[in-house]
Amino acid sequence: QVQLVESGGGLVQAGGSLRLSCAASGDTFITYAMGWFRQAPGKEREFVSAITWSGASTYYADSVKGRFTISRDNAKNTVYLQMNSLKPEDTAVYYCTETPYMGPSGVGVPRSSYEYDYWGQGTQVTVSS
Repeated sequence: QVQLVESGGGLVQAGGSLRLSCAASGDTFITYAMGWFRQAPGKEREFVSAITWSGASTYYADSVKGRFTISRDNAKNTVYLQMNSLKPEDTAVYYCTETPYMGPSGVGVPRSSYEYDYWGQGTQVTVSS
C-alpha cells in the first residue's frame, strides 16, 4: 500500500499563489507517476498534473499549463504543486494520487482517475475574486 498526505491548501485572492505538498510512504516502489487531481462541487474529478517517479517527465492539463508547476524531492518522497496566477475557477478540493500505470500505448501518464490507485485525503483550495 501507499500512503499519501497532502498539505498546503487555503484561501487566496485571484492572482495569488499557493504550494501544495504530498508526502508519500509505503510501497512507493510500485509507483510509475504521482499526480494531482481536483474536484469542484458538482463536477467530476479532473486531472491537473503528474510527474514520473524519476522526475524526468511532467504533464499538465491545458487549463493550468503555464501557471502550475509540479516537482518532486526524491530524498523526501514528496511531490509539490506550485500554483501561480490562481483564478476563481481553480477553486476545488485537490487530491494527491499515484499510479503504477503508463499512459495509453505506453506514452505519458493516465488522465483518468480510474487508473490511479491510492489517494490522499484532499486539501481545499479556495480562490476569491
